[in-house]
Amino acid sequence: MDKAPSYPILMLTSCVVGLGCYTAAYMRIPILPLYARSLGIGPIEIGIINSLLMLAAGILSVPLGILSDRLGRKRLVLTGILVTAASSYLLALSRTSPQMMLISVFAGLGLAAFGPTMMSFVADFSPLTHRGRTYGWYTMTIYGGMGIGPAIGGLFAQLLNFRWVFTISAILGCAVFSIALLFFPKSNPAWHEGTQKRNNRKIVWELLRNNPYLVCLLVTLFGTFSLGAFITFLPLHASDRGIKVGQIGLIFAIQAIVNALGRFPFGYLCDRFTQRRVLTLVGLLAYSLSNVGLALSNSLAMFLMSALIMGIGMGIAFTAVATLISELVPAASRGLAMGAFTSCIYLGQMLSSSTMGVVAGKYGFQACFLITAGMIVVASVTFSLIFKPGFVSPDRDDRHGEQPHVFP
Repeated sequence: MDKAPSYPILMLTSCVVGLGCYTAAYMRIPILPLYARSLGIGPIEIGIINSLLMLAAGILSVPLGILSDRLGRKRLVLTGILVTAASSYLLALSRTSPQMMLISVFAGLGLAAFGPTMMSFVADFSPLTHRGRTYGWYTMTIYGGMGIGPAIGGLFAQLLNFRWVFTISAILGCAVFSIALLFFPKSNPAWHEGTQKRNNRKIVWELLRNNPYLVCLLVTLFGTFSLGAFITFLPLHASDRGIKVGQIGLIFAIQAIVNALGRFPFGYLCDRFTQRRVLTLVGLLAYSLSNVGLALSNSLAMFLMSALIMGIGMGIAFTAVATLISELVPAASRGLAMGAFTSCIYLGQMLSSSTMGVVAGKYGFQACFLITAGMIVVASVTFSLIFKPGFVSPDRDDRHGEQPHVFP
């Protein structure tokens, strides 16, 4: 039996693969609407094209997470990368809105196969004493990819053309596929060797009775609902307050940079505390206050400060929540658990974009951010009731010197 790669090697490889895959996927985000419009496709159809990707990723994350528990992480990661790369190439060949809609569903399949499986994979090889920093490093790189991708896509679109952006995205995806194929260990299914396979219904029933895990999903759903409002309506809200287009981009950049770079120190912070409850509540409080700040902002300085606080709050809260989820569920159901976690991320943003527009039209953009702030408070109160003071995750083990492992 081949010796498993060490924890540092697996961590480095996972970060490179995560950065590359999300950079390739997000290169297309700002370009696809422009490309569709250049082909004469209307705004309603463009909106459907974009929403189908999030919808497909949200719905498929759970079944594909279960599949990663059965078939092993590496197969699903490779499949996700390959599907993502293929969808980019197909976009370069597409000419009609029906074609783009089908490709968006296909791309959602790729993200659903890759996202929750990688979140499970990094927990699988991480020692319990290092899990916070592991998620800190990994989520920092994937958020970095989400930020770098659109910038690179815009640059290539300006220098070359839209179709070249999709082609370069596909080439980058193939390069990432090669790295994962060569350097990720050959994986067994996520249960211990020699143990009996667990029934899927039993696994689902156990998760549905796991109140700490369920409240983590609630926090994630409400938190990403707020993020969806921020992404969709902040440009309009800020513009109404007299903020220029370039300054609006700076607001987004502050939030994204602080959120991404903060994941690493916040991950180390998670490893220092057995009480994830406190960190999560502090992060959620900051997140809620940032939404109130956005609602009340009437100057660039207020918008920037609110975005800064949002980045800090998200970095603390969601690093702690992801670490908690990995510790609250057994390894054999970790793929399913992370699939549901990823589904909440995509569905929260999609629900926000599709429902808060009605609120904005009737009560204004300020009401949107006040409502999302209230939702985060509700999630925080529920979380605090479930996670009583003194709660320690049942999987938490502070024994130093624990050896890293590849798959349980």
